[in-house]
Amino acid sequence: MHFVYIIFSPSANIYYKGYSLDPFRRLQQHINKESQFTSKYTDWTLVHLEVFNSKSDALKREKILKKYAHLQIESLIQSPKNVLSHFL
Repeated sequence: MHFVYIIFSPSANIYYKGYSLDPFRRLQQHINKESQFTSKYTDWTLVHLEVFNSKSDALKREKILKKYAHLQIESLIQSPKNVLSHFL
């Protein structure tokens, strides 16, 4: 499975969108400052998850999400496309 994820930093009020084969391990990397863009903050929370059968489909979706505005992301988090609860 290939995942597109969105994490949120409350202290910065920003969302970060990414691709991973293991989004929970990737979240820990963000929290542990192992990612250049997200290293300024350590309060990241996984808020959205989508699953794809192919890497190419996941990367296409990630590219689309990177263009989303704040309100679009917040709406997406509340949508049925968010399968995060299935993995908790």
